[in-house]
Amino acid sequence: MFRVIGRPVLSSHRHLLKKRCVNTLSAASVQRVKEGDKIHGYTVEKISAIPELFISTVSLRHDQTGAQHLHLDRDDNNNAFGVMFRTTPMDSTGVPHILEHTVLCGSRKFPVRDPFFKMLNRSLATFMNAMTASDWTIYPFSTQNQQDFRNLLSIYLDAVFYPQLRELDFSQEGWRLEHKDLNDTESPIIFKGVVFNEMKGVFSSNQNIYRQALENKLYPSHTYGVVSGGDPAFIPDLTWKDLVNFHQSHYHPSNSKFVTYGNFPLEDHLEYINSNYLKHFSAIDPGTAVPSETRWTEPQHHSVTCRSDPMSPDPQKQTTASVSYLLSNITDLKESTTLSIIGALLTESECSPFYQSLIEANLGSDYSPGTGYQGNTLESSFSVGLQGISENDIERVTNIIEETLDKVIENGFDQDQVDAILHRIELGVKHQSSNFGFSLMMGVSCLWNHDGNPVDGISINNRLQEFTKELKANPKYLQDKVKQYFKDNPHKLTLVMRPDEDYDKKLQEEENTRLSAIRSTLSEEDKMQLHKRGLELLEKQMCTEDLSCLPTIHVADIERDIVRVPTTIHHASSGVPIYCCAQPTNEITYMNLLADTSHLPDDLKPYLPLFTDILTKMGAGIWNYKELSQLIDLYTGGLGCSIFMSNHHTESNSYEQCIRLSSHSLERNFDKTLDLWQNVISRPNFSDKDRLKTLIRMIASDMASSIPSSGHMYAMGQASSTLSPSAQWKELFSGVTQVNMMKTLAELDDVDEVVAKLEQIAGHVLNFKNVRVSVNATEEAMESTVHKLDTFLQPLSQEFSRERVLVNDSKFQPHSKQTHIELPFTVNYVSMSVPSVRYTHPDSSRLTILAKILSSKFLHREIREKGGAYGSGALSGDNTFNFFSYRDPNSLQTLDVFDRAIEWAVSGQFTDEHVNEAKISCFQQIDKPVPPSSKGLAYYLHDLTDALRQVNRDRIFATTKEDLVQVANEYLHRSAAKPTGIALLGPHLPSLAQDSTWNILKS
Repeated sequence: MFRVIGRPVLSSHRHLLKKRCVNTLSAASVQRVKEGDKIHGYTVEKISAIPELFISTVSLRHDQTGAQHLHLDRDDNNNAFGVMFRTTPMDSTGVPHILEHTVLCGSRKFPVRDPFFKMLNRSLATFMNAMTASDWTIYPFSTQNQQDFRNLLSIYLDAVFYPQLRELDFSQEGWRLEHKDLNDTESPIIFKGVVFNEMKGVFSSNQNIYRQALENKLYPSHTYGVVSGGDPAFIPDLTWKDLVNFHQSHYHPSNSKFVTYGNFPLEDHLEYINSNYLKHFSAIDPGTAVPSETRWTEPQHHSVTCRSDPMSPDPQKQTTASVSYLLSNITDLKESTTLSIIGALLTESECSPFYQSLIEANLGSDYSPGTGYQGNTLESSFSVGLQGISENDIERVTNIIEETLDKVIENGFDQDQVDAILHRIELGVKHQSSNFGFSLMMGVSCLWNHDGNPVDGISINNRLQEFTKELKANPKYLQDKVKQYFKDNPHKLTLVMRPDEDYDKKLQEEENTRLSAIRSTLSEEDKMQLHKRGLELLEKQMCTEDLSCLPTIHVADIERDIVRVPTTIHHASSGVPIYCCAQPTNEITYMNLLADTSHLPDDLKPYLPLFTDILTKMGAGIWNYKELSQLIDLYTGGLGCSIFMSNHHTESNSYEQCIRLSSHSLERNFDKTLDLWQNVISRPNFSDKDRLKTLIRMIASDMASSIPSSGHMYAMGQASSTLSPSAQWKELFSGVTQVNMMKTLAELDDVDEVVAKLEQIAGHVLNFKNVRVSVNATEEAMESTVHKLDTFLQPLSQEFSRERVLVNDSKFQPHSKQTHIELPFTVNYVSMSVPSVRYTHPDSSRLTILAKILSSKFLHREIREKGGAYGSGALSGDNTFNFFSYRDPNSLQTLDVFDRAIEWAVSGQFTDEHVNEAKISCFQQIDKPVPPSSKGLAYYLHDLTDALRQVNRDRIFATTKEDLVQVANEYLHRSAAKPTGIALLGPHLPSLAQDSTWNILKS
């Protein structure tokens, strides 16, 4: 997976297996380790403690190879591992990215095809993946089971150090020449390959085009000047031998860094890694260090082109312009901390200088891609600008940037803004995510990759103390840094991106020209060999393999009982139920409030997503939006508002429709949080029309830009929208229909009618006639928290109802529909949906298992391996069963694959072993660790009691192959009597334009 890294700023679970090994070494053993100790071929170099994260760290170096190892010891059963290599390509062929894919296609100990994907169904991993960034590649996983940890460790280490790197795997994952139809030697020869198509999908996004160009132009002299993920125009330049050579030079222990996290024994990790792998290598000088960028003496200007955006509200405003600055080396943590805080102060709130000067100028739709501080390269950078501007406003934007910096240097920042940023960091340190070890690993990856100190990198309190000390000693500390790194910095890039109506046409012509040149050199013998290799790959993809070499967790090992989460319901004096779940939340209080919206008139419901998006961003009570934003940042982790829908688990075609208010805050600030909510709920303010238009433009821009990365979700939403009333509403609220509506609203000059509708919605949904609240807090704080909530809820209407309101659209008739949404992409997103069953139906768990089997045993082979799409799968839930593909070079052919998948399932062409693997995959998902903030929410949100969850678990255990064949026949087998939804997002298809059975939607 090619990963565009974000901006690292400062950026207890029950055992689930009966046969789990007892933990014999954790904090106690780490305390016994001393600096200088020799352990299994390693030397302990440093031991540290990070009290704010409840972590003890052990830094080690492997004596024989120089490999570095960081162990993060914490009382957390969700243990994590990662091995990282510095990968520094010097061209845009995508060699590190394609290598990342290919090493996972079989190794010395595990010579089967694609052991990585096969382990997804043989493991209880809470996370498994591999990622390529601009200058590193990492292979991380996490699991709560010690045997599973060892299984995955063996798979990962054998993959990276002893991969088979077969040429056929390279041609499948990277690129190959092949007949478009392998069965027709007269069909055209084209480029195929998973990464080739993945990167076409990546660059279907104009935002990704801009981000990539920004990095390439700001750091032109070394590895950041190329596309590490691969440019489809250059991927075909990569040879298999190039790939093998890159592995030999970069995937060596001397160029590696290992991370282990959690409460599993450190000594066990070290012993296994050394005895099985590292001791067989000798130290080398990998020569992969990234040099500092040669500093410019004069600012530079560059421009790039992109495709025209049909979702743009104004076709004449599709230009993007920004100014970027090369900053400091990220291993200088003092400067990095200061600059990351400055970056946040400059851009990240409604009170920030650039928000006020750029966003509120109404010149563009949103910040330019990449805006803010970026610390993912050897030397950090800062970028700011606007997208959605007219060509005539480029100079105006760059002038505003200069003027804003001058004002900051002269006037500095308000202390409240600085305090708000520091408060956000404090909350971030205390908040516990579901996969904390993986988050820490990713947080230090960029710094450690360049030999910075990873322990110092995550010792956030020390960094903040140093920052506040500098600020106290010099009140103009931040202003001086802005002058040094921005005003007086000649390494400044102005980058402009302009739309080109013929952008995709030119790309295709270039590809066709290259293909024509290649075809002209092919003899008949060459063509025969191409066809022969294609058939060899197909045979390899279709063969049945002996997987006995792969380790596995067994269904019999899995705990049969659910993990119960004690939740009590307290009824406030107003009658509102408060679901109380006492958890070790680290002094943070998490609150949710659901309010019924089923009574909202249908003509207002299309505006409900806009209402929820802007409710906390428009001002409230005596505060304008800037003042409200400042208070939210000072006292909370944000006030969230969203649409919540849930199909009832027992009543067919019944669902709940609400708005969900959510927030979290330090216990000491809970009073202030409730006061903010009280003003937002009782006195919202929609009268600032300029502010409203700004928000509408930003929302429309965000939604349109989300389609390339989430196209499969939009396709599934569209396909299922004709099958159930709740799916229809979900598509209206968050699908392509909503994207188009926001585009229309963004085109309005007069928003009086929109304001009127928002005020009407507020009158309907903020009177809270049907509400329920949840709170997750520490045991010590729970009583006072509930008391404060009781006071907060007292003003509710006397008409309050305690019963959940269920909507039953009895008039809705499921029906078939085929929709093609034409978008200027080079790949497709394809989906097919059929009606399914509610959660408590006996067949619900069976369909979930069947979806896992179809995904791993049929769709992955046919759509990804053979078809070259980046992703595919089947999902069961919300009363529908969905097939999908992602970044797919094919369209109608994929629909044929879906049909063949159904026939494969109906005819029972899977085994009992496949069923057991699918059950493991189900439990992997069900038993993922839940952070303290989310414990008990399944009961609160969906009324899923422990009893219902246990029944579902029991049914998964009891499911047989025969059960799955039966549900495949009953629910998936297509006929004229069964409604089916089909959706295709992608480029124009002439064959569909003439087909009256398809509904064509043009952007």
